[in-house]
Amino acid sequence: MIETKDFSMQRIATIRSCYPQRFGIPRQAGLVKSATASIVFEATRDNELAVRDIESFTHLWIVFVFHNQKYTGFKPLVQPPRLGGKKTMGVFATRSPNRPNPIGLSAVLLDSVEFTDSEILLKVKGGDFLDDTPVLDIKPYVPFADSIPQAKSEWAVSAEPVLPVIWSDTSLKQLAVAASQADDAETLKELIEETVSLDPRPAHERGQDGKPGQSWGMRVRHTDVKWQVYGGSAEIISVVVV
Repeated sequence: MIETKDFSMQRIATIRSCYPQRFGIPRQAGLVKSATASIVFEATRDNELAVRDIESFTHLWIVFVFHNQKYTGFKPLVQPPRLGGKKTMGVFATRSPNRPNPIGLSAVLLDSVEFTDSEILLKVKGGDFLDDTPVLDIKPYVPFADSIPQAKSEWAVSAEPVLPVIWSDTSLKQLAVAASQADDAETLKELIEETVSLDPRPAHERGQDGKPGQSWGMRVRHTDVKWQVYGGSAEIISVVVV
């Protein structure tokens, strides 16, 4: 008989992410290199000591909670979007957020560490985090132990193909306005392009042109972005500051 126990964990930090809403977030870490986030600690003496020497590593493992999810209960079988959302697999053979315990694990680039009077900020890139994500733990990425070149996967063998992204004249003008308000014209454009190119649409819509007049929308930083898919490309049609 297996003894069961409940474990209590506490939030050690909170993630401020460029993705304020779930839709559009990359399905894996590392796919959108320009995706920025800050792991925010309270500026206590213990936290200051806990992050000492963390800059000795270029990458970190972030252990976090999948929060603000629509799932109401654990499902042992899921349908991965990579497989078109039609093939059913065991949840432990996937990275679905619908898990017995909603715990995520992502490797990210550590860009810098900043200290203020009230906060300690670990600035990271390449994350797949929803804004306000609770952090449970942070561990250094150690290449000699964590990288396994001979590892294989039968169905997740490479990054998914990306959509070419084009901009309408209107969206470029709106982008200039949005970027001027945050002083990040180039990084905002790159972030939107990289995110949309991954085709965040539902699995049954991916890999095909959308219906005439159909558009999709998501929140990126301080903007609402809308795009449509046709001719094998994604066209950004509007970028509106919110």
